[in-house]
Formats: sequence, structure tokens, C-alpha cells
Amino acid sequence: MNTSPNSAAKKAQEALGRRLRTLRLDAGLTARQLAAATAWHFTRISKIENGVQRPTDSDIRTWCAECSAPGEAADLIAQARSIESMYLEFRHRTRTGLKQLMRSPVPLYERTTQFRIYEHNVMPGLFQTAGYIRAMLPFWFNFLGVARDDLDQSVAARLDRQSALYDGAKTFSVVLEEACLRTTLGDAEVLRGQLDRLLSIMSLPNVALGIVPAMTPRDVIGSAGFWIFDDTLVKLETPTASIEVSQPQEIDLYVRMFDHLRGSAVYGHDARRLILNVIDEVS
Repeated sequence: MNTSPNSAAKKAQEALGRRLRTLRLDAGLTARQLAAATAWHFTRISKIENGVQRPTDSDIRTWCAECSAPGEAADLIAQARSIESMYLEFRHRTRTGLKQLMRSPVPLYERTTQFRIYEHNVMPGLFQTAGYIRAMLPFWFNFLGVARDDLDQSVAARLDRQSALYDGAKTFSVVLEEACLRTTLGDAEVLRGQLDRLLSIMSLPNVALGIVPAMTPRDVIGSAGFWIFDDTLVKLETPTASIEVSQPQEIDLYVRMFDHLRGSAVYGHDARRLILNVIDEVS
């Protein structure tokens, strides 16, 4: 599967074109009829529908108005705007060192008030200890071909992001699979320290931490970790890039998925017991 930035943007643009074509067909218009109504050349209609040309915000509003679907405009505009930024390649962003990548989410964290976080195999960055981070990052230096002379700065930058946890105006609803408790980066001592840190974070009044037990019956499995920032953005990561979703309808689907996953989690005393059990196992 080709996951280059260009291919990801191309597929997204083609998907936008298909949605616009569906609106035209639902309105009973031919491409030439829509072109006449908008005073565009009919080949422009074809280019937009086939993902060759990206429509402007004004184009989308006009298209929706002529297709008697003005209510679709806002969602389609959000979809179009997300195409440029939806795929952020890590190698491009780490040319000056990994620490810049660690710092990049800070403005987003500062303006977000509601965090909804799902992770299936690793501790969320906001919860990680220095030892856990230090054990994790060397692989990524090598994998992404980044010079390792800023390891200390990268660890510090990742830890600095955690100040968001202590802002009482922000809330954090977090769902972890039990596998997150057992993923050992470094050695047993690092894992014990990380689990102790997790117990401490659970006591924060603005953090609701749920853990999905490994053997619990369930009807849904999260195939990837994802973070929802307020109701405006979803971020998830592949090994090579960060993908951003800003289309309202798609964000709604992630919110629904998060709610389903949360329904399988245990909280409070039961969650704490799961953590303590793993600490006992690695002690």
C-alpha cells in the first residue's frame, strides 16, 4: 500500500470529488447543466469530480447551492481544507532533529479543553515517564534517520507537553487496552516506574482513566490509537506519519468509536487493581 503524502492527498481529493459528483447526480444535473448554472467551463466540473482539481471554498458553496444542498457545504469545505495537512510525514518534520517533532503538538494542546485518548499498545505521551521515553526514542532516531545528538532535548520536550495535565480547565478521558500496561520499553524497572506514574495520574481530578481488560467480552476492537481534540480534530499515527482528520462527519465517527471502546473499560478501583496486578508480576 502506497502511503506517501502525495498518494494520501490524491485519494482524499478523489473522495471529495466523488462526494461532489453524488450531489450533482442527486440533484438531477448533468455536468454541462451544472457548468451552465455556475458559469464554469464543463471541463472544470470533470476535473473537480475526478480529483484532478481541488475546489475552493467558494466553489464548494456554489456547487452545493446549485445542487440544492447548501447544508453540505460546511462539511465539504472542512474535507477540502484537511487535504493539505492530513498527512504529515515524520521524516520531513525531523530534518532538524526529533525535538522539533516533540514540540510540535504544544499549540494544539494549549488550545484544547477536552482530550479523548485511545491507545491500544503504548502509554499515551502525556503519561510517559522520562525513563519510558528514553527507552522508546532510540528506535525512532534510527528508523527515521535522525541524528541522535538531541536525545536529551527530545526527552525534555516530550515531558514539557505534560504540563497540560495540570491545567484545571482541561479534561482528559482516556481509554487504554490492558496491553498498554504490559508493553515493556527498556526493562522491568522502567515499566514499574511507568505504572507507578499511571497510578499517580489517575488521582488527578480532571483525568478519567479507563482500562479495557484483556479478556473482557466486547463487540469492538480499536485497530489503531487515536486522539480527539475537542470536536475539531482527530490525530492518529502510522510508523511514518501523523494523520489529521478535521471533517466533522468523520470526527463524529471517531467520537462514536471512542464511546463504544469506553463502554468496555473499567474505572476506579477495578482499573487500579489491574495496574497493581501488573506491577506485582514485574516485581
